[in-house]
Amino acid sequence: MIRIKNIYHMLAYAFQVLNKVNYAKLETEEFEYTADLFAAILAKGIGNQIKRGLGRDYVDKTESLRSPRGKINVSLSVKQQTMLNKQLVCNFDEYTENSYMNQILKTTALLLIKTPEVSGENKRDLKKILLYFSNVEEVDYRRIQWSGIKYHRNNATYKMLINVCYLVIKGLLLTEQEGNRKLARFMDNQHMHRLFEKFVLEYYRKHFPQFKASSSHINWDVDDGIVEFLPIMKTDITLQYEGKTLIIDTKYYEKTMQRNSYFDSRSFHSHNMYQIFTYVKNKDYTNSGNVSGVLLYAKTDEDTVPDNDFLISGNRIAVKTLDMDTDFTNIKKQLDQLAEMLIKK
Repeated sequence: MIRIKNIYHMLAYAFQVLNKVNYAKLETEEFEYTADLFAAILAKGIGNQIKRGLGRDYVDKTESLRSPRGKINVSLSVKQQTMLNKQLVCNFDEYTENSYMNQILKTTALLLIKTPEVSGENKRDLKKILLYFSNVEEVDYRRIQWSGIKYHRNNATYKMLINVCYLVIKGLLLTEQEGNRKLARFMDNQHMHRLFEKFVLEYYRKHFPQFKASSSHINWDVDDGIVEFLPIMKTDITLQYEGKTLIIDTKYYEKTMQRNSYFDSRSFHSHNMYQIFTYVKNKDYTNSGNVSGVLLYAKTDEDTVPDNDFLISGNRIAVKTLDMDTDFTNIKKQLDQLAEMLIKK
């Protein structure tokens, strides 16, 4: 279970723009549902973008015109017989605010306005913002090409907003009943896991710059140099300090332990243990013992909470739990204690 306010803090680290003074008020507010939090963030963020100016982009258009513009489409002009009206079909680029990113923002705002879990105040704020989107079209939220969105210096301020839209549409949208789109109260595990991973990485980047936190690749320690068909090993978080390395693999499950019903026993997820052990041993190819690994689970409401340390083949492997259903000051303490593994080891 993760408190709604802590989801705000996670987003603040994942998308560092939330740390700016414009969002300071949101940090003090209480939200009952995730959808309401996202609505507040988008209302504030889009409002800031409007003050800077809505981004514009070149959009391909095809129209019948009396004064030719761009490239004349002869075949289509003949087919549609536009010349009878003294017009030609032209293909041209138009520099407009009806860009793909603005369409996504408008579509997401409209979804949130129709969501019962969003407060009346945030709905009103979103409706005010949409007045500036009168020339922007909606898109089918099911067919948004997220991977095709490219960021550059001119649209960098949209990155956080589009990512929040992604979480709303992909993580929250569940069903449509009687024409009403309904959102879940919390994001699903897949998207919470991604946010959890990004949060932990950015936390260490901000508060422990000496650790050079990164998501890095690990080479297979093969004897003959042949790595064809071997899977790529990429860590969630790698911390390095004075010749020592700590690899953190974040996990977000409804159940942190696997259960054997036949023997009525519980154990850590075997594939997770194999994965972190593989990462550590291939990173520590010299067998120095200076590489450690941690499986970091987000705490659930289970009775059994992993908090174990093992020394396996000369390397320290730990299984820890991060309690996200507490004040954020306590979350910081937990992450700081984890960092001590690298300093004191």
